[in-house]
Amino acid sequence: MKIAVTAKGTSLDDRVDPRFGRCPFYVIVETRTMSAEALENPNRTLADGAGVRSARLMEESGVKAVLTGHCGPDAFEALDAAGIGVIVGAGGRIRDTMEQLRSGALAAETGPNVPSRFGLRGDDT
Repeated sequence: MKIAVTAKGTSLDDRVDPRFGRCPFYVIVETRTMSAEALENPNRTLADGAGVRSARLMEESGVKAVLTGHCGPDAFEALDAAGIGVIVGAGGRIRDTMEQLRSGALAAETGPNVPSRFGLRGDDT
């Protein structure tokens, strides 16, 4: 299964970025093999709609779930409508976070965990 992890860099050894729509990169991980590819986020500097547009990008990339620190209501709704699971609360190195997911320490959410425009305000740590 392909999972997109919000990332500060392009490898499994980089850290998870806590913002879904405004992260610099998405590291897309194939969970069976732990192979990874990086995708630059073209939406991170948008004034509005970064989360929704990033959700469309995830759908186009064929991911089945997103692993991130936080996800706002508009992005969550767009991801949910696309059938993409949302797992929040991730932090640390991507490789370690994937192990937490595999062990069952992280699970899909049923709603957003931050308000709209969260990452834009700078309260994203």
